[in-house]
Amino acid sequence: MATLEGKLEAKGCRFGIIVSKYNEFVTSRLLAGAMDVLVEAGADKDAIDVAFVPGAYEIPLVARELGKSGRYDAVICLGAIIRGETPHFEFISSETSRGIARAALEMSVPVIFGVLTTDTGKQALERSAEPERNRGSEAARTAVQMADLMKQLRGSKGQSLKSTAAGRPAKKRKK
Repeated sequence: MATLEGKLEAKGCRFGIIVSKYNEFVTSRLLAGAMDVLVEAGADKDAIDVAFVPGAYEIPLVARELGKSGRYDAVICLGAIIRGETPHFEFISSETSRGIARAALEMSVPVIFGVLTTDTGKQALERSAEPERNRGSEAARTAVQMADLMKQLRGSKGQSLKSTAAGRPAKKRKK
């Protein structure tokens, strides 16, 4: 029986990170945690691109674009949606989650969900604190392991599948 499992080895991998600027007091900590994990796992800082978006709602579109670019072994989505006094929280968290999930299914690279959805700012700060609780760190570990697992599944030495604009594997043309 063959067992496949992604290793925490990022050497030779490229990562795209999308960070919401809204609630920056939290998202900056998520980004710092993610960067620490990627570098500790062997990723070259020059192989990590960071795209900042205004809010969490904008993350899925950029995730899709990074995913279909063919440049990355994994895309990490970081944001913080904190409940307020209106139903806005439910709409934004639901659509952001749905959009990231859709991008993950459409792309040929892992798209990792690292968006906090909390009731309070205090909860968000707790989930972006020290490395063992930092959800940015957790998202980066997941990205590294998934990038490695996808390489194993594809049987390649770090080469991504060619993709069409829709993110599906390209068909070979008949001569």
